[in-house]
Amino acid sequence: MRRVRRVWRSRKALKGTSQWVIDWCIPMAAALGVLYVFAIRAASPSGVYRAFTLIDSPQHALLWATSLVGWLLVPAIIGGFAGHVIAQRINKVKSISTQTLFRRRRIGQRLKPPGLIDDIFAYFHGSYAEQDFADAWVRVAHRNDWVRAQDHWEVFVRDMLSTQQYAHLDRHECLRQVQNVSLIALRVSGRSGLCIVCEKRR
Repeated sequence: MRRVRRVWRSRKALKGTSQWVIDWCIPMAAALGVLYVFAIRAASPSGVYRAFTLIDSPQHALLWATSLVGWLLVPAIIGGFAGHVIAQRINKVKSISTQTLFRRRRIGQRLKPPGLIDDIFAYFHGSYAEQDFADAWVRVAHRNDWVRAQDHWEVFVRDMLSTQQYAHLDRHECLRQVQNVSLIALRVSGRSGLCIVCEKRR
């Protein structure tokens, strides 16, 4: 369960379009699939398809729902997605981050997922800097509550991944830099017994 949570929060290292697909497209496709499965009980699969694509008029309540989705939702999603992609490409024509200059990105790098937010339990046996962070963040800032410390570490990294200063980085560099900066920042605040996430959630 904790690994699933880390995977879900690590998606913030992806670019806006990729995040949108995961956050909205997949749930909408799943809901549409459920609607389709229930609709074919009232009509044939071809009848549902013809109602969805507005070829035939719907004859049943579920067919009316699929027809409405096909009429309103699908063109809006396709048009919005196309507009977003075009706007992003136009904005980036002259906007190149210094982090991405002169780099060659291979197909494997483009398809490789961003990785996971680190499990701080592994820091306990890591380098001296990682052990020092785990001591400050877990023992001092969270009074040896490993579960809460891990949760707040993931929340901090997830929200930092969405900030503007990391927007131009690719997914791998974004996660790596955010975690490196977070280790430094949270170790300092952790030494004084302060957790930023705890303070914000009071």
